[in-house]
Amino acid sequence: MSDATDEFDVIVIGAGPTGENAAQYAIAGSDRTAALIESELVGGECSYWACMPSKALLLPGALADRAGAMGGLDGTELDPAGVLERRDAFTRHWDDASQVAWATDAGIEVIRGAGRLTGEREVTVGERTLRARHAVVLATGSEAVIPDIPGLRAARPWTNRDATALRAVPGTVLVLGGGVVACEAATWLATLGAGVIMVVRGRSLLPAAEPFAGERVAEALRRRGVQIRFGTELTEVTRDLPAGADPAPGAPREAPATCTLSDGTELIVDEIVVAAGRRPRTDDLGLDAAGLPPGTGIEVDDQLRVRGAEDWLYACGDVNGRAALTHMGKYQARVAGDVIAARAEGRPLEGSRYAASADHGQIPQVVFTEPEVASVGPTAAAAREAGHDIAEIELDIAVAGSSLARDDYAGRAKLVIDRATDTILGATFVGPDIAELLHAATIAVVGKVPLETLWHAVPAYPTVSEIWLRLLERARVDRG
Repeated sequence: MSDATDEFDVIVIGAGPTGENAAQYAIAGSDRTAALIESELVGGECSYWACMPSKALLLPGALADRAGAMGGLDGTELDPAGVLERRDAFTRHWDDASQVAWATDAGIEVIRGAGRLTGEREVTVGERTLRARHAVVLATGSEAVIPDIPGLRAARPWTNRDATALRAVPGTVLVLGGGVVACEAATWLATLGAGVIMVVRGRSLLPAAEPFAGERVAEALRRRGVQIRFGTELTEVTRDLPAGADPAPGAPREAPATCTLSDGTELIVDEIVVAAGRRPRTDDLGLDAAGLPPGTGIEVDDQLRVRGAEDWLYACGDVNGRAALTHMGKYQARVAGDVIAARAEGRPLEGSRYAASADHGQIPQVVFTEPEVASVGPTAAAAREAGHDIAEIELDIAVAGSSLARDDYAGRAKLVIDRATDTILGATFVGPDIAELLHAATIAVVGKVPLETLWHAVPAYPTVSEIWLRLLERARVDRG
């Protein structure tokens, strides 16, 4: 029998934003107790190696671009050292004291170490065994995948953790991949002065987005001097590194790497950034103790309950494979927390708050390249594949608001419309500072707002949001 101090109402393994939200919502407004287990930094990947530091590295360059494209301004010279200092401020120099203080103030006990399931409602951390009265939540996130390429792992390449924590700007960098992480990393590295070469196995960047999004990001990267080698693979890496422990994230590897490509080209670079996908962190969770096979993902229902252990086990965020985005993990955690609280209090699970639906085709995402890419819902191709009869409305963003925003404004917008319901299934916007247009589109998609109703949502003049009027006008013309 565990000591009373080792019993909690809720135990959460993983103290990133998802785990924090799950613990907070599960005990909010009650005398329930929660433990938050973390083997690294409380605040997780997003706070220290992903969302926050990457945006801190990207936005100064975007502002410098905007100033350089604004008549009446002299432009702004980017200070790489200052950008890194500002990044350090947002990561609090990789110190999680403030996050721990938040958890403590919220009535959540932080336990350091690697949590592992060892039985029903039982978690072991080191030599300590914890028991949950109501629920255990798995929120361990995901980790970068290092492809099985000869010499690559031995060369100690950078992952997103190194690229966001870089100590100094490398001279030359090979970025492996063409997705979101690859495009964002290529953007800030090039902006800070690195020579960047992207090696992309496919024929486009951002392949999950509308085609014009990847095309415009590729054009912008090339203008920054980035070389993009499409249809090419990295086949071998050689690097003469001294033996020893892996260096700290962002530390230079202190020896160049020779990279051989599938077309026979050899490149000598200072660093390699691997952005070739991520996988759920499930290997050491003890899933077998819950009667679950180890694997790359954990299947959950819309209440985030783990299939096969619905009475007590939940999984939120990247670890369940539904939508690998911080804001979606936090959304799932809020739903799971509400479900746990209701079940603990014997309340019925009635109403939409107790079921996650936004990660079924209504997922918003922003790629913070320059230009930004903001999207929600399926692309036209994905909507057709799902069986929808759709109309497509696609226009350049050329309105009074955009012409005022910067002198060289260039953007494009697209709506995917369900003909049967006359509502928007998906929307994509590409352009400078376009991210703030996304929430309006998300509301229209989630709310299934008819186009005739949207016609009366009048965009303010002069703003970039005027593109909504142009899109709706085109939709009226196309429908006749």
